[in-house]
Amino acid sequence: MQYCTILNNNKMTTKEMKSTSAKDLEPFYKVMEAEPRKLEEAFEVLLEMVTSDPQSTKNVALLIKEDYPVLYKAIVSLSENNKGKSDLPSCCGGH
Repeated sequence: MQYCTILNNNKMTTKEMKSTSAKDLEPFYKVMEAEPRKLEEAFEVLLEMVTSDPQSTKNVALLIKEDYPVLYKAIVSLSENNKGKSDLPSCCGGH
């Protein structure tokens, strides 16, 4: 049995998934390709779900590191560029 988590009106619910094939998901994939903002929204929802569970966060981080090295290097580069930077003014602990 497989389950999925759905975010609706800022509430997450888990439901049993029906068996789906790639053919069933084709309309979803087409929308994601045609509308970049929809893809960003779906990714944001996915990240919210992943970051709400520490073990899922570690698993996704490891997946990115091992299977998506270009994305991993971009994240590391952004992290290194932001070290020591703060949005706070210097009087409040920023640099």
